[in-house]
Amino acid sequence: MSLTTARELVAQDMAAVEEKIQQAVGDAYAPLSAALETLIRSGGKRVRPMLTLLAGRFAPPPERSRLISLAAAIESLHTATLVHDDVIDGARLRRGRSTLNARWTPSSTIMAGDFFFARAARLVAETKHPRVIQMFAHTLEVIVDGELRQAFSARDWDQPKESYYQRIYGKTAALFELATHTPPVLGDAPQTYEEALRRFGYHLGMAFQIVDDILDFVADESVLGKPAGSDLNAGIITLPVYFYIQTPERRDQLLRMLEGHPSPLVIRDVVGMIRESDAIDQARAEAQAFVDQALADLAGLPPIPAREALADLARYVVERHF
Repeated sequence: MSLTTARELVAQDMAAVEEKIQQAVGDAYAPLSAALETLIRSGGKRVRPMLTLLAGRFAPPPERSRLISLAAAIESLHTATLVHDDVIDGARLRRGRSTLNARWTPSSTIMAGDFFFARAARLVAETKHPRVIQMFAHTLEVIVDGELRQAFSARDWDQPKESYYQRIYGKTAALFELATHTPPVLGDAPQTYEEALRRFGYHLGMAFQIVDDILDFVADESVLGKPAGSDLNAGIITLPVYFYIQTPERRDQLLRMLEGHPSPLVIRDVVGMIRESDAIDQARAEAQAFVDQALADLAGLPPIPAREALADLARYVVERHF
Protein backbone atom coordinates (compact mmCIF):
# COMPACT_ATOMS: atom_id res chain seq x y z
CA MET A 1 0.00 0.00 0.00
CA SER A 2 1.04 3.62 -0.45
CA LEU A 3 -0.28 7.15 -0.04
CA THR A 4 -0.52 7.64 -3.81
CA THR A 5 -4.32 7.43 -4.06
CA ALA A 6 -4.87 9.88 -1.21
CA ARG A 7 -2.23 12.27 -2.51
CA GLU A 8 -3.65 12.30 -6.02
CA LEU A 9 -7.19 12.86 -4.80
CA VAL A 10 -6.32 15.97 -2.78
CA ALA A 11 -3.30 17.20 -4.75
CA GLN A 12 -4.77 20.58 -5.63
CA ASP A 13 -5.94 21.27 -2.11
CA MET A 14 -2.60 20.08 -0.66
CA ALA A 15 -0.79 22.62 -2.84
CA ALA A 16 -3.01 25.32 -1.33
CA VAL A 17 -2.28 24.01 2.17
CA GLU A 18 1.49 24.13 1.54
CA GLU A 19 1.19 27.69 0.27
CA LYS A 20 -0.86 28.63 3.34
CA ILE A 21 1.75 27.22 5.71
CA GLN A 22 4.55 29.02 3.86
CA GLN A 23 2.64 32.29 4.11
CA ALA A 24 2.22 31.73 7.84
CA VAL A 25 5.99 31.95 8.43
CA GLY A 26 7.06 34.20 5.58
CA ASP A 27 6.65 37.48 7.46
CA ALA A 28 8.42 36.36 10.64
CA TYR A 29 11.79 37.60 11.92
CA ALA A 30 14.28 36.61 9.20
CA PRO A 31 16.33 33.95 11.09
CA LEU A 32 13.11 32.45 12.48
CA SER A 33 11.42 32.49 9.08
CA ALA A 34 14.40 30.79 7.43
CA ALA A 35 14.58 28.12 10.13
CA LEU A 36 10.87 27.37 9.98
CA GLU A 37 10.85 27.25 6.18
CA THR A 38 13.69 24.71 6.33
CA LEU A 39 11.67 22.70 8.85
CA ILE A 40 8.56 22.82 6.65
CA ARG A 41 10.50 21.67 3.58
CA SER A 42 12.39 18.94 5.43
CA GLY A 43 10.02 16.18 4.52
CA GLY A 44 7.22 14.45 6.34
CA LYS A 45 4.35 12.56 4.84
CA ARG A 46 1.72 15.27 5.46
CA VAL A 47 -0.65 12.56 6.69
CA ARG A 48 -2.60 14.89 8.99
CA PRO A 49 -3.57 17.53 6.41
CA MET A 50 -4.38 14.75 3.92
CA LEU A 51 -6.74 13.27 6.49
CA THR A 52 -8.32 16.67 7.01
CA LEU A 53 -8.90 17.22 3.30
CA LEU A 54 -10.24 13.70 2.73
CA ALA A 55 -12.59 13.93 5.75
CA GLY A 56 -13.80 17.24 4.33
CA ARG A 57 -15.05 15.49 1.17
CA PHE A 58 -18.02 13.92 2.98
CA ALA A 59 -19.64 17.30 3.73
CA PRO A 60 -17.66 20.10 2.07
CA PRO A 61 -17.92 23.44 3.88
CA PRO A 62 -19.47 26.30 1.89
CA GLU A 63 -16.09 28.02 1.64
CA ARG A 64 -13.21 25.77 0.53
CA SER A 65 -10.70 28.26 1.97
CA ARG A 66 -11.81 27.42 5.51
CA LEU A 67 -10.97 23.74 5.05
CA ILE A 68 -7.57 24.75 3.63
CA SER A 69 -6.92 26.92 6.69
CA LEU A 70 -7.97 24.07 8.98
CA ALA A 71 -5.61 21.59 7.29
CA ALA A 72 -2.76 24.12 7.46
CA ALA A 73 -3.49 24.78 11.14
CA ILE A 74 -3.38 21.06 11.99
CA GLU A 75 -0.08 20.52 10.16
CA SER A 76 1.37 23.66 11.81
CA LEU A 77 0.32 22.38 15.22
CA HIS A 78 2.02 19.06 14.46
CA THR A 79 5.22 20.84 13.36
CA ALA A 80 5.24 22.95 16.52
CA THR A 81 5.01 19.83 18.68
CA LEU A 82 7.98 18.32 16.81
CA VAL A 83 10.10 21.40 17.57
CA HIS A 84 9.28 21.12 21.27
CA ASP A 85 9.73 17.33 21.26
CA ASP A 86 13.27 17.74 19.95
CA VAL A 87 14.12 20.02 22.88
CA ILE A 88 12.50 17.68 25.40
CA ASP A 89 14.31 14.65 23.95
CA GLY A 90 17.59 16.44 23.26
CA ALA A 91 17.27 15.18 19.68
CA ARG A 92 19.97 16.20 17.20
CA LEU A 93 18.48 14.41 14.19
CA ARG A 94 15.00 14.11 12.72
CA ARG A 95 14.29 12.46 9.36
CA GLY A 96 18.06 12.23 8.90
CA ARG A 97 18.53 15.99 9.13
CA SER A 98 19.92 18.21 11.83
CA THR A 99 17.16 19.52 14.11
CA LEU A 100 16.65 23.16 14.97
CA ASN A 101 17.58 22.14 18.50
CA ALA A 102 21.02 21.07 17.22
CA ARG A 103 21.69 24.55 15.82
CA TRP A 104 19.93 26.86 18.28
CA THR A 105 19.89 27.07 22.07
CA PRO A 106 17.04 25.21 23.79
CA SER A 107 15.35 28.46 24.83
CA SER A 108 15.44 29.84 21.27
CA THR A 109 14.14 26.55 19.88
CA ILE A 110 11.26 26.56 22.36
CA MET A 111 10.34 30.10 21.29
CA ALA A 112 10.38 28.99 17.65
CA GLY A 113 7.93 26.24 18.55
CA ASP A 114 5.80 28.77 20.42
CA PHE A 115 5.73 30.93 17.30
CA PHE A 116 4.43 28.01 15.25
CA PHE A 117 1.79 27.27 17.90
CA ALA A 118 0.63 30.89 17.65
CA ARG A 119 0.47 30.73 13.85
CA ALA A 120 -1.49 27.49 14.05
CA ALA A 121 -3.99 29.25 16.31
CA ARG A 122 -4.26 32.12 13.83
CA LEU A 123 -4.90 29.68 10.98
CA VAL A 124 -7.63 27.76 12.82
CA ALA A 125 -9.29 31.10 13.67
CA GLU A 126 -9.72 31.60 9.93
CA THR A 127 -12.32 28.82 9.96
CA LYS A 128 -14.59 31.24 11.90
CA HIS A 129 -16.20 28.22 13.51
CA PRO A 130 -16.35 28.46 17.34
CA ARG A 131 -16.71 24.71 17.91
CA VAL A 132 -13.78 23.87 15.63
CA ILE A 133 -11.62 26.43 17.44
CA GLN A 134 -12.65 24.95 20.81
CA MET A 135 -11.79 21.45 19.59
CA PHE A 136 -8.40 22.69 18.42
CA ALA A 137 -7.66 24.25 21.82
CA HIS A 138 -8.77 21.10 23.63
CA THR A 139 -6.46 18.96 21.50
CA LEU A 140 -3.52 21.17 22.41
CA GLU A 141 -4.34 20.55 26.08
CA VAL A 142 -4.44 16.80 25.44
CA ILE A 143 -1.07 16.91 23.66
CA VAL A 144 0.57 18.68 26.61
CA ASP A 145 -1.06 16.21 29.01
CA GLY A 146 0.39 13.34 26.95
CA GLU A 147 3.89 14.82 27.04
CA LEU A 148 3.72 15.24 30.81
CA ARG A 149 2.48 11.68 31.26
CA GLN A 150 5.43 10.48 29.19
CA ALA A 151 7.92 12.55 31.16
CA PHE A 152 6.69 11.39 34.56
CA SER A 153 6.30 7.73 33.58
CA ALA A 154 9.87 7.34 32.29
CA ARG A 155 11.61 4.26 33.75
CA ASP A 156 8.41 3.15 35.49
CA TRP A 157 8.73 -0.49 34.51
CA ASP A 158 5.57 -1.46 36.42
CA GLN A 159 3.14 0.80 34.56
CA PRO A 160 0.07 -0.90 33.02
CA LYS A 161 -0.51 -1.06 29.28
CA GLU A 162 -3.36 1.41 29.68
CA SER A 163 -0.81 4.08 30.67
CA TYR A 164 0.91 3.57 27.32
CA TYR A 165 -2.40 3.99 25.48
CA GLN A 166 -3.15 7.20 27.39
CA ARG A 167 0.26 8.57 26.43
CA ILE A 168 0.06 7.75 22.74
CA TYR A 169 -3.46 9.18 22.56
CA GLY A 170 -2.03 12.50 23.73
CA LYS A 171 1.15 12.19 21.71
CA THR A 172 -0.37 11.21 18.36
CA ALA A 173 -3.94 9.94 18.19
CA ALA A 174 -5.55 13.13 19.50
CA LEU A 175 -4.21 15.09 16.54
CA PHE A 176 -5.33 12.40 14.05
CA GLU A 177 -8.74 12.51 15.72
CA LEU A 178 -8.81 16.31 15.36
CA ALA A 179 -7.86 16.00 11.68
CA THR A 180 -10.83 13.77 10.87
CA HIS A 181 -13.38 15.10 13.38
CA THR A 182 -13.24 18.84 12.67
CA PRO A 183 -13.95 18.73 8.88
CA PRO A 184 -17.46 17.23 9.26
CA VAL A 185 -18.11 19.75 12.04
CA LEU A 186 -16.97 22.55 9.75
CA GLY A 187 -19.20 21.22 6.95
CA ASP A 188 -22.24 20.71 9.22
CA ALA A 189 -22.30 17.00 8.42
CA PRO A 190 -24.80 14.55 9.95
CA GLN A 191 -23.89 13.35 13.44
CA THR A 192 -23.33 9.83 12.12
CA TYR A 193 -20.62 11.09 9.71
CA GLU A 194 -19.02 13.15 12.44
CA GLU A 195 -18.80 10.25 14.89
CA ALA A 196 -17.61 7.74 12.29
CA LEU A 197 -14.80 10.04 11.14
CA ARG A 198 -13.84 10.89 14.72
CA ARG A 199 -13.51 7.23 15.60
CA PHE A 200 -11.58 6.54 12.40
CA GLY A 201 -9.03 9.24 13.27
CA TYR A 202 -8.66 7.93 16.82
CA HIS A 203 -8.09 4.31 15.79
CA LEU A 204 -5.78 5.27 12.93
CA GLY A 205 -3.71 7.53 15.20
CA MET A 206 -3.29 4.81 17.82
CA ALA A 207 -2.11 2.35 15.14
CA PHE A 208 0.23 4.96 13.65
CA GLN A 209 2.03 5.55 16.95
CA ILE A 210 2.32 1.84 17.76
CA VAL A 211 3.96 1.30 14.36
CA ASP A 212 6.28 4.26 15.02
CA ASP A 213 7.29 2.59 18.28
CA ILE A 214 7.91 -0.70 16.49
CA LEU A 215 10.04 1.05 13.88
CA ASP A 216 12.21 2.44 16.67
CA PHE A 217 13.44 -1.15 17.04
CA VAL A 218 13.23 -2.68 13.57
CA ALA A 219 13.85 0.11 11.03
CA ASP A 220 17.25 0.83 9.55
CA GLU A 221 18.71 3.95 11.18
CA SER A 222 19.44 5.54 7.78
CA VAL A 223 15.75 5.19 6.91
CA LEU A 224 14.48 6.05 10.38
CA GLY A 225 16.51 9.28 10.40
CA LYS A 226 17.47 8.97 14.07
CA PRO A 227 19.31 6.47 16.30
CA ALA A 228 17.41 3.21 16.93
CA GLY A 229 16.17 2.76 20.48
CA SER A 230 15.91 6.50 21.14
CA ASP A 231 12.82 6.13 23.34
CA LEU A 232 14.31 3.18 25.21
CA ASN A 233 17.47 5.19 25.91
CA ALA A 234 15.26 7.88 27.46
CA GLY A 235 13.49 5.31 29.64
CA ILE A 236 10.21 5.53 27.72
CA ILE A 237 8.27 2.27 27.87
CA THR A 238 6.67 1.70 24.48
CA LEU A 239 4.49 -1.26 23.52
CA PRO A 240 7.34 -3.53 22.30
CA VAL A 241 9.18 -2.92 25.58
CA TYR A 242 6.01 -3.55 27.58
CA PHE A 243 5.46 -6.92 25.91
CA TYR A 244 9.14 -7.85 26.22
CA ILE A 245 9.30 -7.33 29.98
CA GLN A 246 6.22 -9.42 30.72
CA THR A 247 8.60 -12.39 30.90
CA PRO A 248 10.38 -12.17 34.30
CA GLU A 249 13.75 -13.43 33.03
CA ARG A 250 13.82 -10.96 30.15
CA ARG A 251 12.67 -8.16 32.43
CA ASP A 252 15.46 -8.79 34.95
CA GLN A 253 18.09 -8.93 32.22
CA LEU A 254 16.85 -5.72 30.56
CA LEU A 255 16.78 -3.78 33.83
CA ARG A 256 20.32 -4.88 34.64
CA MET A 257 21.55 -3.76 31.24
CA LEU A 258 19.81 -0.38 31.44
CA GLU A 259 20.93 0.39 34.98
CA GLY A 260 22.71 3.73 35.37
CA HIS A 261 23.75 5.36 32.09
CA PRO A 262 24.05 2.57 29.51
CA SER A 263 26.45 3.07 26.62
CA PRO A 264 25.28 3.23 22.98
CA LEU A 265 26.66 -0.29 22.56
CA VAL A 266 24.44 -1.59 25.37
CA ILE A 267 21.40 0.19 23.92
CA ARG A 268 22.14 -1.43 20.56
CA ASP A 269 22.31 -4.85 22.23
CA VAL A 270 18.98 -4.30 23.99
CA VAL A 271 17.38 -3.10 20.74
CA GLY A 272 18.60 -6.31 19.09
CA MET A 273 17.15 -8.46 21.87
CA ILE A 274 13.73 -6.85 21.55
CA ARG A 275 13.87 -6.87 17.75
CA GLU A 276 14.42 -10.63 17.73
CA SER A 277 11.72 -11.36 20.29
CA ASP A 278 8.01 -12.06 19.96
CA ALA A 279 7.28 -8.61 21.42
CA ILE A 280 7.46 -7.07 17.94
CA ASP A 281 4.80 -9.41 16.54
CA GLN A 282 2.60 -8.81 19.58
CA ALA A 283 2.83 -5.04 19.07
CA ARG A 284 2.12 -5.41 15.34
CA ALA A 285 -0.99 -7.42 16.14
CA GLU A 286 -2.30 -4.58 18.31
CA ALA A 287 -1.57 -2.04 15.58
CA GLN A 288 -3.44 -4.21 13.09
CA ALA A 289 -6.39 -4.48 15.48
CA PHE A 290 -6.63 -0.69 15.65
CA VAL A 291 -6.47 -0.47 11.83
CA ASP A 292 -9.21 -3.08 11.54
CA GLN A 293 -11.36 -0.93 13.82
CA ALA A 294 -10.56 2.15 11.73
CA LEU A 295 -11.66 0.34 8.55
CA ALA A 296 -14.89 -0.73 10.26
CA ASP A 297 -15.53 2.90 11.19
CA LEU A 298 -15.67 3.81 7.49
CA ALA A 299 -18.40 1.27 6.69
CA GLY A 300 -21.32 3.62 7.36
CA LEU A 301 -19.96 6.49 5.25
CA PRO A 302 -20.97 7.13 1.61
CA PRO A 303 -18.89 5.11 -0.90
CA ILE A 304 -17.16 8.12 -2.43
CA PRO A 305 -13.49 8.09 -3.58
CA ALA A 306 -12.41 9.75 -0.31
CA ARG A 307 -13.62 6.73 1.67
CA GLU A 308 -11.44 4.33 -0.31
CA ALA A 309 -8.50 6.74 -0.03
CA LEU A 310 -8.93 6.77 3.77
CA ALA A 311 -9.05 2.97 3.77
CA ASP A 312 -5.84 2.80 1.70
CA LEU A 313 -4.20 5.21 4.10
CA ALA A 314 -5.20 3.05 7.06
CA ARG A 315 -3.76 -0.07 5.42
CA TYR A 316 -0.58 1.81 4.61
CA VAL A 317 -0.06 2.68 8.28
CA VAL A 318 0.67 -0.89 9.34
CA GLU A 319 2.73 -1.73 6.24
CA ARG A 320 5.04 1.28 6.18
CA HIS A 321 8.76 0.98 6.88
CA PHE A 322 9.44 4.57 8.03
